[in-house]
Amino acid sequence: MAVIDLAELPPAGALVGLDLGEKTIGVAVSDATRMIASPLETIRKTRFTDDVAALLKLVDSRRPVGFVIGLPVNMDGTEGARCQSNRAFARNLLRLKPDLAIAFWDERMSTMAVNRMLIDEADVSRARRAEVVDRAAAAWILQGALDRLRNG
Repeated sequence: MAVIDLAELPPAGALVGLDLGEKTIGVAVSDATRMIASPLETIRKTRFTDDVAALLKLVDSRRPVGFVIGLPVNMDGTEGARCQSNRAFARNLLRLKPDLAIAFWDERMSTMAVNRMLIDEADVSRARRAEVVDRAAAAWILQGALDRLRNG
């Protein structure tokens, strides 16, 4: 398929959320009914082809119909280098898997919000937060997209 608008994702089936960092890829998945996003795994980046192989191996059994990639837009709405990097990741992913449907979701402040929640509500230690923050941010991104799809 291609990079598409969120509303153009296939109408049913599981989605995968990605929080692309410089060193890691946070991965989350939704249930088939698209009610809840769940953190799945954090992939340590090495080489792009190895990263994609690990990602696809992780999610293929869930038969996702699309991917939602967080887009770290600046607070003023402009796109910087991280946005360009995430868009390039999507283009390269489509070169390897041209049948994927990929949409972007504005992830402004997602990692900060997840860290705040882990500190305030879950009282998670700094070391444990480092382990879970990327996949939790991916779930935060995906849940935002699911809520938008459900509520228009």
